[in-house]
Parts: sequence; C-alpha cells; structure tokens
Amino acid sequence: MVALPNGFTLANLFFGIFAVVSAARGEFEAAARYIVFGAIADSLDGRIARATKSGSRFGEELDSLVDAISFGTAPALIMYFAVFQDGRWDWLVCFFFTACAVMRLARFNVEQAGRAKTHFTGLPSPAAGMTLATYYWFSQTPLYTETMIADLPWHQMLRFVMLGLGMLMISNVQYAAMPTVNFRSVRGVLGFLLVVGTFIGVIFLPRQFFFPALMAYVLYGIGQTVFLGLLDRLPGTREGEDDADGYFASPPDGRRRRRRRRPRPSTGPVAGPPTGPERGPEDRTA
Repeated sequence: MVALPNGFTLANLFFGIFAVVSAARGEFEAAARYIVFGAIADSLDGRIARATKSGSRFGEELDSLVDAISFGTAPALIMYFAVFQDGRWDWLVCFFFTACAVMRLARFNVEQAGRAKTHFTGLPSPAAGMTLATYYWFSQTPLYTETMIADLPWHQMLRFVMLGLGMLMISNVQYAAMPTVNFRSVRGVLGFLLVVGTFIGVIFLPRQFFFPALMAYVLYGIGQTVFLGLLDRLPGTREGEDDADGYFASPPDGRRRRRRRRPRPSTGPVAGPPTGPERGPEDRTA
C-alpha cells in the first residue's frame, strides 16, 4: 500500500519524460497528451495516499520533484521545440518558466503540503504546465484555424504567456482547489455541474477544451483575488482566515460554519461559594 501512491507519482514522471522525447521527435500532439496523462496520475497519487493512509514525507518530496519535471521542464521544452526553436534567446523564457515552477513547488512544501486545502497560493504547477502543453493541441483545431484567433500574433504572445504563468506560480494570487460536490447547497450543486462539464469536455472535446478552460482558470484566479482583495477577504488576513472555508469551498457537510459566540456575562448577582452547611428553617432563631 505504501508503494501504490508512489507508483502513480513515478507514472507521472514517466509521462513527463515521454512528453519531452515526443516533442524532440516533433510529435507535439502526443507530447500534450502525455502531459495530461501525467496530470491525471498526479491527481490520483495524493488521493490514494489519503485513502490508504500511506502518505509520508518521502511521498510529498517525491511528488514535488516529479512535478518539477512533468509540469516545469517538460512543458517548457515542448514550447521550445514547437514554437521557439528558431529563436536565439527564447530558451531563457523556458528557463524562467521552469525556475518559477521549481520555486512554486518548494514554497508549496513549506506552506501548504500535508494539509487540507481549500485554495492554493499561486497558480498550481500542473495547471500552468498543462496550459502550455495543450496550446499546440488547441492550435490544430477548427476553433483556432477557422476563426480570428489564428490572426493573433501568438508567436510573440506566447513569450508573455510563459512569463505571466511563471510569475503567477510564485505570486500570492489565490486559486480555488477542487470544488465541493453535493446537493445540499448552491455551491455544491455548482461544483457538481462544473465537474460534469469538465468531464464531458475532457472526454468528447479534449483538443478544443483544455487550453481555453485552463486560460479561464488562470484569469479567474486573478479576477477573484483582485475582488476579494478590495473587500479585504483574502485568505491569510484576519477576516479572510474565517472566510476561506466559506468562500472558496464549503465544509464536507455542505453548510457554512458559524462562529461560536462567547457567553455574555450575567447581569444579576453572583452567588458566592458556600461557607458552611446550609441551615434549615428549624435552626433559625427569631
């Protein structure tokens, strides 16, 4: 049981290395597919470790090292081979993205690893890596080639996209974790619809779905952080700590937690401790 979650982590590493090899061969669609497979394995190893109670510090460190390769190095090299190969200094952009992914994972180990998460501080490296890896996938679809999207200067824009994703990974922008699914609250129902829509898009329209959906997730985190920052309700602030479980995710039972009210002091006379045995009416004198 201890080896099972680590086996999924190593499967993530296998797909990350295979993605780099495929990109070097010019098989960019296959490379994007392997990054997605690696993300699936990465999402399963932690859940299996919690379900089997076989999580360990070794597994956490192994997972971060593998993520640095599968979602840092591999997507950057895919972009280099697919888009930037003719540029002389574009490899520096790939280095910057990889360095930010490594720093983001190191900070995650220090701040958030091993705890239940309602939100992530900084863009998660799997989301950033899949955003880059699935761009080529999306660029081969009619939604890209037969619309005005293809007229945009993507060769220049992707440099700024990579720089922006790298900065978001090491930023304090808050990104929601997995949505809560239940039928007892509006948030739980919305989470269910989101999961179902994601499942349908992944199964039936993977090439058209991944890149736009991931870009929407990136922009959603920025907009949400700006909005909550203006209201002073970000997690980490005094008010935001109480709001993190309520805004980003509902508790497991689907109900908002209420603050415990402190008992108010009594306004009447306070009885002191007894100083001796209580006397009955027959012991009292006139």
